[in-house]
Amino acid sequence: MGKNVIFFFSGTGNCLSIARNIAKGIGGAQLIRIKKGMSKPDLSDADRVGFVFPCYGGGAPEDVFDCAKTLKVKPGAYTFGVTSCAAYKGTGLAKLHKIIPLKYWSVVTHHCSCIWLFPHDLMMPRLTIGEAEARNEDLSAKIAKDIVDGKTRRKPGLNVLNAFENMGFSKMVEKKAAAFAVSDKCIGCGQCMGLCPRGNITIIEGKAKIGTNCTQCLSCLQYCPQSAISIGEISEKREHYHNPNVKPADLMQDSITV
Repeated sequence: MGKNVIFFFSGTGNCLSIARNIAKGIGGAQLIRIKKGMSKPDLSDADRVGFVFPCYGGGAPEDVFDCAKTLKVKPGAYTFGVTSCAAYKGTGLAKLHKIIPLKYWSVVTHHCSCIWLFPHDLMMPRLTIGEAEARNEDLSAKIAKDIVDGKTRRKPGLNVLNAFENMGFSKMVEKKAAAFAVSDKCIGCGQCMGLCPRGNITIIEGKAKIGTNCTQCLSCLQYCPQSAISIGEISEKREHYHNPNVKPADLMQDSITV
């Protein structure tokens, strides 16, 4: 394993894009996809260990915390966390800090990925997809410089309102998972199977079947080449979104060297 390791969780590609940009700025890194059944790398030689993940329902995907709990970071390693969100950072960084103390953290706002909650262009500040990605590159470069310079920050604060919001998110996720539908446009290509971080999708008789073990990354829906997957009527009306610089094949790799 390299000197720089970044774990990422990404549904629509925003967090992978951020992780790649940071990796380039710190002289390269091994990017590890957070998913069910992932193999835990040896971090004994890693001088820098980072996490890039989205804000979900005021918090973060539980998969991020489950991963962090299994890792052994060597004493003295520089640890950092970056969250991607539409507007506010939520509680994810604070919760991660309790598992692996973060020496540095930051936030990058980008287009919203939760299609049933908001249209994708709802972000702060309001930007086009191209402008948002250019901003991502600029902010990631600044974050990378801070990391190279060894800057530190006080521990991330825990916003009470976000924490309260996040308490009910798991139940909302269960309800939304049951709302998935796959239309006859599905060609059984299997792309959604590879994208799902929880192995929650199977192909049965040439058609995708989505289970209930869902974290709402919505990668299956947003990247579907046939627009065959929906999660309620609103998702059929709103424009789908995924990061313009991240292909499905990129997200399906368990490890990426930058």
